[in-house]
Amino acid sequence: MSSDSDSFEMTDQRSTYTLDEALLAIGFGKYQGWIIAYAGLGSIAEAMEVMILSFIGPSVRSEWNLSSTQESLITTVVFAGMLIGAYSWGAISDNFGRRKGLLSIAIVTSGASLLSAFSPNYISLVILRCIGGIGLGGGPTYNSWFLEFVPIPSRGRWMVIFATFWTIGTIFEASLAWIVMPRFGWRWLLAISSIPALFALIFYGFVPESPRYLCLKGQTTKAHNILRRAAAVNKKQLPSGTLLSDQSVYFDEEFDTLEATNLLFPKINKKSSFETGFSTLGMLFSSSLIKTTFLLWVVFFGNAFSYYGIILLTSELTSGHSQCATLTLSSLNGSEDSMYRDVFITSLAELPGLVFAAFIVDRIGRKHSMELMFFIGFIFLLPLLSHQSEIFTTASLFGSRMFIIGTFTIANIYAPEIYPTAVRATGVGVASSVGRVGGMICPLVAVYLVAGCHQTAAIVLFEVAIILSGVCVMFFPHETMARELADTVSVPNSP
Repeated sequence: MSSDSDSFEMTDQRSTYTLDEALLAIGFGKYQGWIIAYAGLGSIAEAMEVMILSFIGPSVRSEWNLSSTQESLITTVVFAGMLIGAYSWGAISDNFGRRKGLLSIAIVTSGASLLSAFSPNYISLVILRCIGGIGLGGGPTYNSWFLEFVPIPSRGRWMVIFATFWTIGTIFEASLAWIVMPRFGWRWLLAISSIPALFALIFYGFVPESPRYLCLKGQTTKAHNILRRAAAVNKKQLPSGTLLSDQSVYFDEEFDTLEATNLLFPKINKKSSFETGFSTLGMLFSSSLIKTTFLLWVVFFGNAFSYYGIILLTSELTSGHSQCATLTLSSLNGSEDSMYRDVFITSLAELPGLVFAAFIVDRIGRKHSMELMFFIGFIFLLPLLSHQSEIFTTASLFGSRMFIIGTFTIANIYAPEIYPTAVRATGVGVASSVGRVGGMICPLVAVYLVAGCHQTAAIVLFEVAIILSGVCVMFFPHETMARELADTVSVPNSP
């Protein structure tokens, strides 16, 4: 009798398994290979559309006789659109599913990007680039979607590998501009650069829903079917028993009881999608998440401000368009060729930066990795406080970009790991939106200050942004390396 009882207890203990246990059993195989390929395609599309801003401005300005303000606006409206899109797509993905969010992103991005190549005038170009920017704001959704398919032990490494697709996009766009712009002009560059976004739309039919999202919504049968398909593709076996979602919620003493009730029993409060979106946003400011939320905002702002600033500095310091003679690092003859070359060279800096990030992220943790890379990036930018030769300037920008892309990448790993599934896409999306504000402001610094003989002031601002970001990382509440992803708002037991 005792033996039968022990046998029953053992069977009961093995009758259920969590999503993280399922992902661990499945491993990272061919199924996740498709997931990273599709998410990477979206990342490549976003990188190309952002990098193109470094190239089309001067050509459009010359063709339509634009002022420097109008030229900068072409860049600013893209980041304004990304600001809107980052939150919007995050809210849609958290409330209606990752899959629907990805479809909407693909439609808006591919349509607006392609149509902008046929813009008849400046106003239509600005409007279409802004709409395209809204679509590009969906980048964090690809990030969150991919993360939710990755087993815990290899999460950091694979998220850095995923970030490599962004670098591939920047390098490819720099190469494309070098070839296309001098021969065919900016319209052809815009049209060709929209191809990855079009492919994302074409292959959308093969996109699965996130099983973690399905578990959160109580649709464990659908989640199990996706996991079973993934196991079959990877030639693995799921754990025996029934799939459960990790619904454990830990609350600190200050966490409001009513909020806890709403999180644990979401179906009791039937709200419109509009109200739900704002409710999801409100969770980011709960007592358990508000510190993390504000610190992430500063880090994302500083990362975007410095990263895009370095890209624009490269083109500004080598294009020959500066009004200040001492800042023109190349002669007017061949200055455009020099710009394409230097942007291409500094884009290559991202590859060793990502390799370094991949090496340290699962060894010393997310926080220490960001702190180290912010510091080194800061050091590399210091020589540009004074005017340098073209070779030294390019080398300095190369080194700084190498490490800033590392912090950018690891921040995009930390953010979706620190936020629970219930608010992950929204939290990362809003943080990304704040980063887009940094992207909107940096053209004013890189274009106006450098072109107006204020290079030192521009570099000081970038350095301050880097230092503030590094300090905020030090105050992040806890390390996420090797931690399971939470489904609902949680407060870890240990810092």
